[in-house]
This record gives sequence, structure tokens and C-alpha cells, in this order.
Amino acid sequence: MSESNTLLTTRSTTGITTVTINRPRLRNAVDFPTARKLYDALRAFDADETQKVCILTGADGAFCAGFDLHTVSQSPLPAEPVGGSPSIAPMGPSRLRLSKPLIAAVEGHAVAGGLELALLADIRICSETAVFGVFCRRWGVPLIDGGTVRLPHIVGFGRAMDMILTGRAVDAQEALAMGLANRVVPKGQALAEAIELAEDLLRWPQKCLRADRESAYYAAFDPGTFREAMQNDEVRYGKITIPTNDNV
Repeated sequence: MSESNTLLTTRSTTGITTVTINRPRLRNAVDFPTARKLYDALRAFDADETQKVCILTGADGAFCAGFDLHTVSQSPLPAEPVGGSPSIAPMGPSRLRLSKPLIAAVEGHAVAGGLELALLADIRICSETAVFGVFCRRWGVPLIDGGTVRLPHIVGFGRAMDMILTGRAVDAQEALAMGLANRVVPKGQALAEAIELAEDLLRWPQKCLRADRESAYYAAFDPGTFREAMQNDEVRYGKITIPTNDNV
């Protein structure tokens, strides 16, 4: 496969960026060059003020089957960013914390590193074909792209331990029940539903939306105590948006 088309990015005039992993013969498993492209694409989205919401998906009925282990010995590790930029991970952007909404549109497998990419999203729209799992468990490969950090926050510690330790497959309906999937749609409709959701998010004042989103992230991942989260972030970010009329 040509390395020129392993990642497809489109930007709409309304402000929706769609990033598609395009290695369908390998269920969109990511190699190092594709990881670098993913990292660059999501950072470019985050820096582009004309773009408001990003959708991450995979081509031809699969989201991402993780890292392409066959290429580990064939490609160099992606170079680390310089100048204080966030660290690039083996899967690319999974150590980032974006400032704008990211939606994952999941068809088929989102497993191993692909699960970790899905966890990067704020919302996961899944088709009935979706399968999640820590499939790297069977190969002795650890979760090093944020899975052990994000998964417990999203589904709870007990459910996260079940997935992490057993490496079992979780289908769309179970994912919905545990909060891993936000919505389940018919086969082939995940991207269309994600686009509809993204368009809905564009309706709201963006400054306030981003402030509340950042406050929720801070409360989940950053503070030492609930009180610190309430005082330091909800109040701080609320003060940024309430007194102004440019809340767009």
C-alpha cells in the first residue's frame, strides 16, 4: 500500500474535520508513519480555528485493529516533537488532550491500540458491528497509549479491570451498557450519525462548550480532590465565559 494514502483528512466549510485511517487490508492497523500522520492531523485540527469538531474513523467497516506489529522491525519510531510539544505515542495522538470535541465513529474492530484511539474521543458512536477489546493481552503487549488511564474513567474501575485483564471482546450492546459506547446505530451508519452529532454541536456557543468540556477533563484527570475540581476549574472556566457576549 502506498504510504501516501494511509490517512485521509477532509475539512468542511462548516467546521467539521474528518480523519479516516485507511489501511483496510489490515483492519486499519497503524504503522509508525500512519501514527505520525494521525498525530499531525489531530494537532492541525486543534490549531485550526475554522474547525470546531473532529471525527475519527476507519475505512471499509473497521475502526482500527491496533498497531501493525509486523512493521515494528521495519520502521523507525516516530521522532519526538520538539519545543515543548506533547509527546507522540506509538499510535500517534493518544497522549494528546485536545481543546475541541473529538467524536469516534466506530465500525467493526476497535481493539488493542485501536481501543486506545477510540478512548481519546469525547463521544463514541458505534455501529452494531463494533467490537472493543484489549486484544494485545494475548500477544503480551501492554497498553501504552492511554488505555489504563482513560478506560477506568470512562467505564469504571471494575469494568476496566475486566477488559484489561481478560482481553475479552466487548460487543456494541455491552459497550453501550457500560458507557464505552455513547450510541449504537445500524451497520454502516456510524459515520453518518457522527456527522449529524458534530453538526448539532456546531449550533452551540463554542467558547462555553469548550470551557465546560475542559472543566470536565480537569475534574476527571487533574485535581487531587473533588473540592479542588469544583473550585479550581468549574469556577475558573465559568468566569471566562459568563461575563462576555463573544461566547461563540
